[in-house]
Amino acid sequence: MELLEAIQSRRSIHEYKRNLVEAKTMEYLFSEAAWAPNHRMKEPWNIRLYQENGKKSYVESVLRSYRRQGFFEGYDQDKQTRLEQGIEDFLWNIPHHALIYMEKDEDQRKYEEDYAAVCAYIQNFQLLAWQEHVGVLWTTSPYLHDPQFAEDIGLDPKVYKLVSVLQIGYPKRIPVPKRRTPIHKKLHIFDGNEKS
Repeated sequence: MELLEAIQSRRSIHEYKRNLVEAKTMEYLFSEAAWAPNHRMKEPWNIRLYQENGKKSYVESVLRSYRRQGFFEGYDQDKQTRLEQGIEDFLWNIPHHALIYMEKDEDQRKYEEDYAAVCAYIQNFQLLAWQEHVGVLWTTSPYLHDPQFAEDIGLDPKVYKLVSVLQIGYPKRIPVPKRRTPIHKKLHIFDGNEKS
């Protein structure tokens, strides 16, 4: 698959087949994504991969976070139970959850550089995965901003920023492409000939 084809054909995947992506494929994707640009070669990305029975503590921590944030409030008990069960089933049906996180830097410029590098790493991962017929959904779910969630999974929220959770697996359904805005509406060129 050519690079442009991968960029144009990649889709965010919301439905996955149940089978796991092979371990050697996952290792290849996480390894080769590291060719992302990063300042001072810090390689600031870190990954926790939850799969199979390892998803149990992760799913429980997500549900606790949703409860703390009031996601199930305002419904009767039966509806709350069904909502929680629906989220639990949804999370269990995703073969792999990759939590991407980075160490925080007190220097705002360095912090933003590291965050940008981690995002570049994630995009590399998505494109490489697509070439291997593996689907990914880049999520920034509310629990990533819940300090207690970080503590529940064993990370100090004062030290680490939770950047994203990547949902990973073989696609069950591939969405149709959405139109992109024509670049002339986004690109503003200043070459000395612009009208004042």
